[in-house]
Amino acid sequence: MNSIKIKSPATVANLVCGFDVLGMCLHEPNDEMEVKLITGKKITIHSTDGYALPSDPQLNTAGAPLIEILKTIDDDIGFEVCIKKNIKPGSGLGSSAASAAGVVVAANHLLGNRFTKNELVQFAMFGEKVASGVKHADNVAPGIFGGVTLIRCIFPLDIVSITPPPLFVTVVHPQIEVKTSDARQILRKEVLLKDAIKQWGNIAGLVAGLVKGDYDLIGRSLEDVIIEPVRSILIPGFDTIKKQCKEAGVLGGGISGSGPSLFMLSKDKVTAVAAENIMKDVYNQLGLDYHTYVTTINNEGCRVL
Repeated sequence: MNSIKIKSPATVANLVCGFDVLGMCLHEPNDEMEVKLITGKKITIHSTDGYALPSDPQLNTAGAPLIEILKTIDDDIGFEVCIKKNIKPGSGLGSSAASAAGVVVAANHLLGNRFTKNELVQFAMFGEKVASGVKHADNVAPGIFGGVTLIRCIFPLDIVSITPPPLFVTVVHPQIEVKTSDARQILRKEVLLKDAIKQWGNIAGLVAGLVKGDYDLIGRSLEDVIIEPVRSILIPGFDTIKKQCKEAGVLGGGISGSGPSLFMLSKDKVTAVAAENIMKDVYNQLGLDYHTYVTTINNEGCRVL
């Protein structure tokens, strides 16, 4: 096999309270990628969707991970990558991670599955560093492992894979851009101990709720007292959407990654669709273009076609 096609899914990072340590994989939307083996240690990247993605592999979120893979192998081979991005850059749905995760999974298949999932995450994190200036795994890990992942530690990398109970996910992506690097710069560098204690309790409660399938505990734990109060000011309609969705019966939700996308978790599709209608109404009133998705958690991750 010298060519492979793959679907690389959107992901929701942070899951409200778990900044940089929790992530969730979605069934929709997905990037589409084709990766080919070529002769010579080189990497070429093409985009088919009109986005101005860098062609220099060192500056591309798909290229940087492949550079690291080539450093570890002796074969005189390289990669040609063709990307169709259905996950808009700057959406808060793990667009850069979809490129990074998808390309390392594809390359691993072409190389006969030489690398473990943990090693693939380590490669993919180089793509995230290109995008945000920081190596983080809360998007690439669920993209590669599927389901929900807890990043207990980055150095050394320690990923805990969680299979959540059935959940519906409603996402709205207002057509504005919030760059991850910019969203990080506005965060406070220090937090009060009382806020940290509350946040730790919510993270532990959310993980326990996901493992136990305790929907009420999941709902009580979807609270962020550190990041959301700062970042939510960048997102039009945030407070209205969250308040009305909670009143409609969702378990909870908040900012997807660094935004501007928002997500809500529901036990059933009826509630998830009600949340979608609320999101549509709010952005129609604000006069903002948007995309919405009603989907579920993807427990597989990147999928070879």
